[in-house]
Amino acid sequence: MSAGRKDKVAYFYDSDFGTFYYGSNHPMKPHRLCMTHHLVLGYGLHKELEVYRPRRAYPVELAQFHSEDYIDFLTRATPDNQDDFKDQLTQYNMFDDCPVFEGLFDFCRLYAGASIEAAVKLNHGLCDIAINWSGGLHHAKKTEASGFCYVNDLVLAILELLKYHTRVLYIDIDVHHGDGVEEAFYLTDRVMTVSFHKFGDFFFPGTGNVKDTGERAGKHYSVNVPLKNGTDDATFHKLFKPIMAKVMEMFNPGAVVLQCGADSLANDRLGCFNLSVNGHAEAVRFMKAYKVPLLVTGGGGYTKNNVARCWTYETAVLTNKDADLPEELPPNDYYDYFAPDHKLNTRSTRILENENNRNDIERLKRDVLENLRQLAHTPGAQMAELPPDAYIPEYDFDDEDNPDARLSQYARDHLVIRDTEFFEDDRDNYGQ
Repeated sequence: MSAGRKDKVAYFYDSDFGTFYYGSNHPMKPHRLCMTHHLVLGYGLHKELEVYRPRRAYPVELAQFHSEDYIDFLTRATPDNQDDFKDQLTQYNMFDDCPVFEGLFDFCRLYAGASIEAAVKLNHGLCDIAINWSGGLHHAKKTEASGFCYVNDLVLAILELLKYHTRVLYIDIDVHHGDGVEEAFYLTDRVMTVSFHKFGDFFFPGTGNVKDTGERAGKHYSVNVPLKNGTDDATFHKLFKPIMAKVMEMFNPGAVVLQCGADSLANDRLGCFNLSVNGHAEAVRFMKAYKVPLLVTGGGGYTKNNVARCWTYETAVLTNKDADLPEELPPNDYYDYFAPDHKLNTRSTRILENENNRNDIERLKRDVLENLRQLAHTPGAQMAELPPDAYIPEYDFDDEDNPDARLSQYARDHLVIRDTEFFEDDRDNYGQ
């Protein structure tokens, strides 16, 4: 990024996200993406963004990380036929946390396609920052779903970035450990994964000990910062800022992927931290200041009105409009969802005791920084012939209902959304 000019920020969104529904008792609500988007519009932040409707990733692209048999299963499984796949449901961990719901594979293709396309734009210098709030599904493994996540868009985006960058840094501020991404790159020194998360008390997924630092060539390139219940803004940033400053000094990445799971906010339905919206966004602000190509994604977040507040404010941070944002929420199609106060920053109604004492924090910081000092120098990697961008297969007439419309559909998928599209009525897609 050039320090002398305004950052170009690409933003990916599709109103179809509001049509996907995990189930009435499931905490994951894709509807939160619609709420975020309309709050972004209400504040006028779209005027600072290049807004794109993402294309749906092809199965062959998803299989760059995931096994072909797993992707094939996702293409075929539906709520109506899932009883025919009982063995596969067990094999691929598709149960209560990861149900088969209507449009599941389209959902995966859409959020993964957005992250892949965001990485391509960053690679070609078409933007400085890319935002995909629908992405960040960091628990998905190579051969199975996990923790509400089916396809690991983060791994796919990082693989895309590695085509142009020798080193890529992944940062995760979700309350849950970013286990799927860490596992994918545990043996390499070209990707450093850094996760700040709750650890202990059998908290999902149970991984992310400070002693887990990678293996073989990846030794010391997995960085885990395990925290306790009640982590607040001050505690978080006593660790985040010095650790990330040292990471940037030692690793010197060509691109950064930042997963902004909002379940680390106070009052989250599944979380146990006390971060404020501003404290959460401070991590985004800190990393943005390094002026390295940056992909920002969503992730967890299960109190959806607070998720929308957080990701809207972070959109403002990424466009340098955070100082201009009024505290009073603007009128928008989801205004009633933000009752009773209709404020950007809400007061926490569930303050958990901060179980991280001063000695814990100092010891944890010392251990992590000592691990980082084991990196003698930034790793090098020879890059020969430049690999191709995200693979787009030859058109298959069986893939679309209307083959005559294929070119116009492809064009529509890649158009910047115009002003006339911004306030389309999405009320039919509200979900639960």
